[in-house]
Amino acid sequence: MLSETKIPVRIEEVILENFMSYEYARIPLRPGLNVVCGPNGAGKSSILLAMSVVFGQTYTERSRKLSDLIRHGKEVARATLMFDNRQRNGKRPIPFSKSDIFMLSRYLRKDGSYWYEADYREMDKSQVTRLFREFGINPDNMLIIMHQNMVEEFSVVSPQDKLKMVEEAVGFQDYRSRVLEAEDRLLGLVSEEESILRALESAEQTLAYWREIYEKSLLRKELIERRELLERESVWAQVIRQERVIASLKEKLKSKTNTLDNIVTRTEQTKGLVKGAYDKLTLQQLEQRKLYYSLLELEKSITEIQVTENILNQLNMEPSGKLVERVQGFGDSKHKIEDRITETQIALGRLEKEVGSSLESYVNYRVNEAVLGFRKKIIEDEIDDIKREIKDHETKLGELSPLIDKAGDRIETERGLIDIDAEIKITDARLQSLGSIPEEAEDMYKAYSKTFNELKEKAAIVSENRKSTLAELEERKKVWRNFLQKLIDNINPSYQNILSKIDAIGNVRLNGLEDVETAGLELNVGFRGARPTILDAYTQSGGERTVSIMAFLLSLQQQIMSPFRAVDEFDIHMDPRNREAIFKVIVSTIRERKDIQYLMITPSQLALAEKDIHVIVVQSIQGRSEARVVKDLANK
Repeated sequence: MLSETKIPVRIEEVILENFMSYEYARIPLRPGLNVVCGPNGAGKSSILLAMSVVFGQTYTERSRKLSDLIRHGKEVARATLMFDNRQRNGKRPIPFSKSDIFMLSRYLRKDGSYWYEADYREMDKSQVTRLFREFGINPDNMLIIMHQNMVEEFSVVSPQDKLKMVEEAVGFQDYRSRVLEAEDRLLGLVSEEESILRALESAEQTLAYWREIYEKSLLRKELIERRELLERESVWAQVIRQERVIASLKEKLKSKTNTLDNIVTRTEQTKGLVKGAYDKLTLQQLEQRKLYYSLLELEKSITEIQVTENILNQLNMEPSGKLVERVQGFGDSKHKIEDRITETQIALGRLEKEVGSSLESYVNYRVNEAVLGFRKKIIEDEIDDIKREIKDHETKLGELSPLIDKAGDRIETERGLIDIDAEIKITDARLQSLGSIPEEAEDMYKAYSKTFNELKEKAAIVSENRKSTLAELEERKKVWRNFLQKLIDNINPSYQNILSKIDAIGNVRLNGLEDVETAGLELNVGFRGARPTILDAYTQSGGERTVSIMAFLLSLQQQIMSPFRAVDEFDIHMDPRNREAIFKVIVSTIRERKDIQYLMITPSQLALAEKDIHVIVVQSIQGRSEARVVKDLANK
């Protein structure tokens, strides 16, 4: 297996920058068991999530977009893994890096882009995935990395997928591929053999073959006649189209001409209204000037009277005789003139309103006249364009005359040129697909006889290959089944031993091994004296499912090739007794494998008295996650 030859890689430290609830954190890891504790929501699971993202995981159960993992208000996040790459027996775990510490970072941007850096140089994701697959680290395999809620999810995974996970985890998935490859090769040979046998059967039906040739000749004749008809239809379709376009344009021309006549009539009417309004306005303005001049004369007369009265008053003269009569006459005239001034001003005010109204009517009529003139120009231009179009289409129709003479009787069709041309192309393709029809029967018989003998020889070879491939496939299936059965035989005692510590019994069982695709793995468990039943999402309680799955994971630990394993909330739904029992098994299991790192995340309080446990506590302080080491194997 690969785990026996590949130097295991070990994570020294996890660095998080602007990742989820972390601003910046450095989390050291140690060989053996690493426990991350802290209250719910503190950011424990984010550590494992960040590691999985660096390992190449693209989907997360918390977020479907990697950009959502960036801390709020930040543009870029970084997750970095520091690996121990010191030489062991003259070799480095990651040979292409010459540093004792290999640093791999994955950067995430808000726009959804991301990139990798290995020792400060950009690295392609496919290279990262290939690197970790060499160590057996697949972040999407629950048996290697079990994120939050996945312990419960594992119970509903199909038996087939459970078995595939186990094969991958123990480094045996390539053998499944080889079995499937042999099956595909066998199917190909079976298909080829059937094809050859069909060809042999066909070769014996020579009379049927020549009947087919005859039917092809009849079809060819029919298609040629059909093509000629389609060519005629194409010509008449062009004629009909031009005729319809011309008719439509003439109808449109008629409508535009009617519109133009209407505009001309309305224009003449409007001109009459303009003239009448102008004459009326002219008379009113003349009357206005007359009244204005009369007002000026009246104001002049009253001014003279006022001047005379002022002079007499200044001379202190007492009028007598005729002078008295004259002054009195002035008084009478003054009152009359003032009355006439008032009347004239009233008349001017009234006339001014009438002039304004007449002016407004005149302007409106002129505007209407201008608008009608503008519309008349537009309609005349449109009529000219339509006439040009009619002339163009009549010219095109005339150009079709030579084709019409050859097309024969008129064909009325509603189809367009595109549909007709498409059918012509299909007809041409069918004619071409018929190929040439041979006329020399004797030559054809000889050629067919030779082909028949060659097919017989080839059929014998393919049959022999099919038999050898079938034997190879059966041997590969046998090896595959024996390996898996041996694996389960090794797992079962450990699985049953762990279950016994929590008052339960059960076993791991394979089924459907006859077919690689349908083969599956089942966990059977019974609690408190109950008969073991298949583990699923309905039969057992949440706590029973959790302890059963953890028992299976722990029993499988010695077989998994990945040097790094992790499980988040292993104790979900467990009561305190089972939690302590499972935890003790975890500790004892990890102690047996000094070459692996195990990361366990739990919100529970555990008895962490063992000296070789690396404990990290995560807390949320003012919306920012912080991690600190409270127990470090390296300090012992």
